[in-house]
Amino acid sequence: MTRPTAPGVHLVVGGFPPGSTAGHDMHYARMEILRFLDEVDHVQPTISSDFADLETWLPTSQLLITYTSGPFPSNAELAHLNSWLEGGGRWLALHGTSGGKAEPIDGDRRRRRMVKMPHHEALGAFFLNHPPIRKFEVNVHGDHPIVSDMPHSFETTDELYFIEVLDPDAQILLSTELPVDPDPAFGFEVDSDTSLLEGGRKRALGLVCERGRGAVAYIALGHTHSPATNGQPYVDSSVASDQTTPLTFRGSWETKGFRSLLRNGIKWGVSTQA
Repeated sequence: MTRPTAPGVHLVVGGFPPGSTAGHDMHYARMEILRFLDEVDHVQPTISSDFADLETWLPTSQLLITYTSGPFPSNAELAHLNSWLEGGGRWLALHGTSGGKAEPIDGDRRRRRMVKMPHHEALGAFFLNHPPIRKFEVNVHGDHPIVSDMPHSFETTDELYFIEVLDPDAQILLSTELPVDPDPAFGFEVDSDTSLLEGGRKRALGLVCERGRGAVAYIALGHTHSPATNGQPYVDSSVASDQTTPLTFRGSWETKGFRSLLRNGIKWGVSTQA
């Protein structure tokens, strides 16, 4: 599978079950990504709500962008994705793409843990959990095109994802240090916190992994919800003193730092350079 010379882009935005928002404002995220794609000449994006029919869309695409909460590629779809990456395709994966499937603990559906699956190996990252939405500092590393012309750090308000880095050769682009211990009663249960990097406080929030002649970049930031899609029971006191969840939340989408990451990521994805 060869890399097309035209800047084809396939966009996957959606929740699970099919048609569900899964606690995110999927329409807002989809429209914002399309606005950034509109800045690139001659792009005619194709759009799906899950990973079905990748064998149809990837051969004409240089870049795959995913913003999902639940959907993940089947074994057959993953085979097409891996082949496309090996041949030179680039995948810009956002936020909940590092999740996928949760299982009940001891048969209790009120207690769940995330399941590591084959698509996480392709992505190079696996979502464990996150504390309530909070303010935190994002540190920017290296000179990769995705972080080009960015400051050394920026502040945001978002879901602070705990991400296990699976690829030992991953280049870390973004990280943070959680200033306080997470709320143990919030979200998914974790057997051990494998998201901590060397030193015991730093966590990766963005990375790039080489895949043959292609590559995958993952950025954990990007939660957004509307009054109709909000599923946050409460937020950290750094966001609201009474911990009441804002009915409409845009978080990182309204920061210059995240918008620069998206713009740079798209330019990297459609670049004809190796």
